[in-house]
Amino acid sequence: MVHTAYFPNYVSPPGETLAEVLEDRGMSQAELARRTGLAKKTINEIIKGKAPITPGTALKLERVLGVPASFWNAREQRYREFLARQAERRSLEAQIKWVRQFPVKEMIRRGWLPAADDLIEQFEHLLRFFGVASPTQWQAVWGKPVEAQAAFRTAQKYENNPYALAAWLRYGERQAQRMACAPYDKQKFIEVLSRIRRLTAEMPPDWQARVMQWCAEAGVAVVFTPQLPGTHLSGATRWISPRCAVLQVSLRYKTDDQLWFSFFHEAAHILKHGKRRLFLERWGPPMSDREEEEANRMAADLLIPPQAYRHFQPAGEHYSLVEIEAFARKIGVSPGIVVGRLQHDGKLPMHVGNKLKRRLEWEDASSRTEEMEEKDA
Repeated sequence: MVHTAYFPNYVSPPGETLAEVLEDRGMSQAELARRTGLAKKTINEIIKGKAPITPGTALKLERVLGVPASFWNAREQRYREFLARQAERRSLEAQIKWVRQFPVKEMIRRGWLPAADDLIEQFEHLLRFFGVASPTQWQAVWGKPVEAQAAFRTAQKYENNPYALAAWLRYGERQAQRMACAPYDKQKFIEVLSRIRRLTAEMPPDWQARVMQWCAEAGVAVVFTPQLPGTHLSGATRWISPRCAVLQVSLRYKTDDQLWFSFFHEAAHILKHGKRRLFLERWGPPMSDREEEEANRMAADLLIPPQAYRHFQPAGEHYSLVEIEAFARKIGVSPGIVVGRLQHDGKLPMHVGNKLKRRLEWEDASSRTEEMEEKDA
């Protein structure tokens, strides 16, 4: 549930209230000035909203008019806050183009953002979503890091919208922050990956919940986030604290072979690489980067042991589906994973064996995270 604060469109200056009190008392501004010791000009400027009611002035008004100083202080604070919001609203109108860069309609449809009556209000919702004070801070926190990584690691065939990409990452981060994660334990995470590998063969209905729960117990927050328009990624990895890593996966390709390769690729980054980098991934040929190549190799080897793969040869000229299924059962993984590896390595035509791949759909990660929180509570 998204909570929104109420901000009125108009707040009268406390001087208006002061003028009403003086009228009720039958007291002139000059008389109030004599009784409080304030200059007549000061009283007049307070009434016109040009001068503030200071805490000292509020005490004097309390003594002369019998209206508590706390009342005048609260009215003044509310009015000044209103003026500040109005001034900021005017300044933000010049930056409204920033809002249009994001897939706002889709974010609202998914419940990531509340609906807004105008672009200025939507602007405020976006700032709160990202946890920043202005587009300048957004650029420093999200824009530059995401643009740098997106330019280097995404497929040349597709252009990623850095604004949509940042929104996708931020949603995953927010979901991860709501999860109860144990401190990161590398050895436990390695053990969990072994259990998840075996899970690929059976894929029970609650596979998603199991993966999230097991990894959370090892200090890794797994977030399943369908891609936004303008993003072409299979996954991402980063650390949101020294104690917790985030492994975020999309369902860009709706088959189990690509899902699990993406998952284990991200897991490899957590196991092998530093905590300061953001890794953005796509499905495709290896990137010309040592860490990416290491993650690709580790994911491939975790899913299909190298020695077993080297000895897996077709009885005839081509691999049969029966042979593939038998090999998958022998090594304890999904047949789709074997098909995907053979296709990737050019040992199987891309159109052969696809019926052994599982087609996947998953529920929104937010509902699953809420279930996990209730269970932990």
